[in-house]
Amino acid sequence: MNILITGAAGGIAREVICQLKTYPVHLYMSVHTEMQLELAKERYKNDSNITCLKIDITNKKDQKKVENLDIDVLISNAAIGSGCSMAEIEIEKVRENFEVNVFSNYKIIQMVLKNMIKKGKGRIIMMASLAGHYPIPFLGSYCATKASIIKMAECLRKELLLLEADIDVVLIEPGLYRTGFNEVMFENKYGIDKKSYFKEEIALIRMKESILSTVLSKKEYRTIVKQIMKAVCDPYPKKVYRAPFLQSTTIALYRILSALLV
Repeated sequence: MNILITGAAGGIAREVICQLKTYPVHLYMSVHTEMQLELAKERYKNDSNITCLKIDITNKKDQKKVENLDIDVLISNAAIGSGCSMAEIEIEKVRENFEVNVFSNYKIIQMVLKNMIKKGKGRIIMMASLAGHYPIPFLGSYCATKASIIKMAECLRKELLLLEADIDVVLIEPGLYRTGFNEVMFENKYGIDKKSYFKEEIALIRMKESILSTVLSKKEYRTIVKQIMKAVCDPYPKKVYRAPFLQSTTIALYRILSALLV
């Protein structure tokens, strides 16, 4: 079985690779930059079943590297996060956020799907987020990209049912984990300009969210890695895997209450 993981330089993806490499599979792990590629090659130099690739998913030349790969399972993980008020964020930042998280990820998915449809089988695993269900102030652009991924995956799943192909579309929806990515994204969102509408409120928001993040953020990736492994290995995977449990339950209750209060 051949597995491609995009955005695999570190964090949760690295933990998933550490587990998957012990299975009888071949892993294609891709990173964004040449520097990350050199580090990855050094890290996995003794793992004969891992091929390290530099794939900037927004780069057409890099995208072509995927065309010649026979992929059975794609873990679409590459992402960036842009923070700012939706009333003030530069549209170019929103566009960049969607270009990486949505458009380019789906371009890779479409390229991989071509061969899966020919073979009549495969699995697409898409990294969304609980943020796709819950509006986080000053991270509206990021939340919107994850919400888009969720809905596009649901539509893709229904479309593929019309084909005589055994192709699964699985969503992974992590909550808050201390991956480094989340910390940088949250910190960046507080870079409020002195002319901002919200300059007086940001200190209080920052304090409240810092307390909440400290309480909720998980240091260990074990729970979400376990869900991703199920998404890869289960013969009949669920449509959605979420973790950690408390955050997932809270979001589920939020969605129910939001529907009732409309």
